[in-house]
Amino acid sequence: QVQLVESGGGLVQPGGSLRLSCAASGRIFSINVMRWYRQAPGKERELVAHLTNIGNTNYADSVKGRFTISRDNAKKTMYLQMNTLKPEDTAVYYCNLLYGLGSVAWGQGIQVTVSS
Repeated sequence: QVQLVESGGGLVQPGGSLRLSCAASGRIFSINVMRWYRQAPGKERELVAHLTNIGNTNYADSVKGRFTISRDNAKKTMYLQMNTLKPEDTAVYYCNLLYGLGSVAWGQGIQVTVSS
């Protein structure tokens, strides 16, 4: 069974940067898609960034040009670099992994707060 653990969240001022990490443990023979989601208070969970096994990326319009999704296969870790953060980026961020033959793993979520 694959487990995902996020780190790197916290409080940052508007305009600042954070890098979220999501470390995977367990046996993973093939990774299909890696994603970051977020959920703000009172709102539905939304897809923020998407990275396929062949390197294609996609981003929500609200974060394009500011966020970058990446991975380190050797460390079994994915990242979300977040720059020029805005108060509306405040949310709990979740990493998500689609692997094998339709298996799904979720991280526990990590808080990101953008406030002065």
